[in-house]
Amino acid sequence: MELTATELTILGLITERPRHGYDLDQVIEQRGIRRWAEVGFSSIYYVLTKLEGRGLIESDGAQAGAKSRRVFHATAAGRHAAKESAVTFIADQRTVVHPVLIGLANLSLISEEDYVDSLQRRLIWIDERISAVTAAERSQAPLPRPAREVFSYSLSLLEAERSWLATRVPVSNE
Repeated sequence: MELTATELTILGLITERPRHGYDLDQVIEQRGIRRWAEVGFSSIYYVLTKLEGRGLIESDGAQAGAKSRRVFHATAAGRHAAKESAVTFIADQRTVVHPVLIGLANLSLISEEDYVDSLQRRLIWIDERISAVTAAERSQAPLPRPAREVFSYSLSLLEAERSWLATRVPVSNE
């Protein structure tokens, strides 16, 4: 059973431990999941309804009108679908479109001064992201393994980009 990225994100958090909609939103916010997955607050309940309808999650039976109080648990089918989809997403070899590559491919359109200025602004943003991701990771310790791996991968990508930028513009060694 194929899951969308949003469905897998929400189902994965529920397989981590039973959660209600508001709790899901809080974890998504705390872990910075919205930076890499399209999970809006308004879509959480829609996805929960879809997953429940497909038999991948079930609620604790609280009143249907009190959605924020309904705690959802993954079913055996839900855990299986999440596992299969996670394997597929990890092994997926699609190229991700990165805006910086589009800009670099068009360097002939800008001056050297504009290029260096753009790189310096990007470096400042990268440094801010590294600090924010590191702080978010530390503030939530101890994290479950999936969250630790997401933070680790994200920081590795940011550090790699910082390293590349450092070969092109002056960098402080803070």
